Amino acid sequence: MAGLGRMFDANVNRACEGLRTLEDLARFLLDDAELARRAKHARHVVRAAASAVGERGLVAWRDTPGDVGTSISTPHEAIRANAGVLAVAAGNRVAEALRSCEEAAKALGLDAQSFEAARYQAYEIQKRLVMALGSGESPRWPVCVLITAELCRLPWEEVAEAACRGGAGCLQLREKGLEDKALLARARRLVEIARPQGVAVIVNDRLDIALLSGAGGVHVGQGDLSVAEIRKVAGDRLHVGVSCSTLEQARQAARDGADYLGLGPMFDSGTKPKDSLSGPSLIEAVAADPLAGKLPHVAISGITTRNIGGLVSNGCMGVAVCGAVCGAEDPEAATRGLVEAVRGTGSRASVAS
Repeated sequence: MAGLGRMFDANVNRACEGLRTLEDLARFLLDDAELARRAKHARHVVRAAASAVGERGLVAWRDTPGDVGTSISTPHEAIRANAGVLAVAAGNRVAEALRSCEEAAKALGLDAQSFEAARYQAYEIQKRLVMALGSGESPRWPVCVLITAELCRLPWEEVAEAACRGGAGCLQLREKGLEDKALLARARRLVEIARPQGVAVIVNDRLDIALLSGAGGVHVGQGDLSVAEIRKVAGDRLHVGVSCSTLEQARQAARDGADYLGLGPMFDSGTKPKDSLSGPSLIEAVAADPLAGKLPHVAISGITTRNIGGLVSNGCMGVAVCGAVCGAEDPEAATRGLVEAVRGTGSRASVAS
């Protein structure tokens, strides 16, 4: 019985320590009061279930000096590359400990169901944290050029090559009229052009085309596949961007685990007319938000070198453009001018598109 008691006590402590870590991640990194409350509640459920043996009973079973496991460790335990990895480790620790508590409780004649219920809660808390905290590798580019062949003054391949020479960090393929076979060929060709220059390629809307072409990411709108659905298929192989026209949409995208936000529309655009504009105030609101503001973002729609300065002064991290480059006589110079405007107007000169 003493051995089972030591096992139970050690895993109660292990589970509560892990839940405290999850609670603190939600509280201090995400400012998510509801998720922090859920982690705290689960921790109290575990403590309450364990209290059936009395606090002195638990302590009496404890034998830290005699525990052979305290000297067993692996090099991996000392490495936590970022907060997302920390959430994974803490969540796994909680789940494993609660399973052990559950089994020990059965043998000790205690309420095993409470530990089982807490374990299921921990799975969901971990999922939400990991999705929101991400991999710590969100893309940051000064300018992204959206490539649509019919809007290009020059052949689209020449525009793509010129944008790379001009300093674009990303090219986004936006071709809604192409059939699947042609779209895949176009995406693969764009990757061939951009990758040797160290320029990322994002595919608009189409998860399947992004994966098959070897692109670096996919960008979706509010009516497209959700971030969670994309992650089920692609995992962390693709960066995922989400178009947002309101602060709440941006906050939800951050909670869902988006890698970056597309904010807009900023201004009227001849490329894609808008019914209403979010305007520069959306950038300011997102930049000030403790949740959405943690993600890189791109301002989009109607952006030129003439109006970009006001965006950056509002906290804009960068821009995504189509007509300003695709329709230019000299797309390389047009791209370079936008890059210089972003980098020369403010210190937060980065973008995701």
